Amino acid sequence: MTQSGTQIDTLRQNEFEVLLDGAPLQGVFKVAGLTSFKLDLVKNIRVQSPITLTKIVQRDPALPFNVWLRETASGTPAATRTLAIIARDDGIEIRRWTLNKVVITEIRYSDFDTGLVELVEETVTLQYESITETWFSGE
Repeated sequence: MTQSGTQIDTLRQNEFEVLLDGAPLQGVFKVAGLTSFKLDLVKNIRVQSPITLTKIVQRDPALPFNVWLRETASGTPAATRTLAIIARDDGIEIRRWTLNKVVITEIRYSDFDTGLVELVEETVTLQYESITETWFSGE
């Protein structure tokens, strides 16, 4: 996109992908609360704010997300994963946020309603130990 001969750098909200331990996480509608940097000025430390993913409920118990969900629900202490959120521009990776040692801290479901035909959604709150932001030239 150009404006008076100047290149405008933009990202569209709907061009993104989520990877779970390097594999595409299918059915993600929305990622909310992504904060690449937050500083607690009183303690002078970086603070990691939780994010939420909204996705469709998938039935296959062998899917990596469902395995992770069951491990978390059973109290498995090592139920951490690596999650990457990738922003794309016309299909080309522009930026990547890699969240390390991610844990599920909450999961909520959309309403079950006999008057609706929409897919059931799960909204998952995730906390992580650290985040790395990687920039790409897009070429």
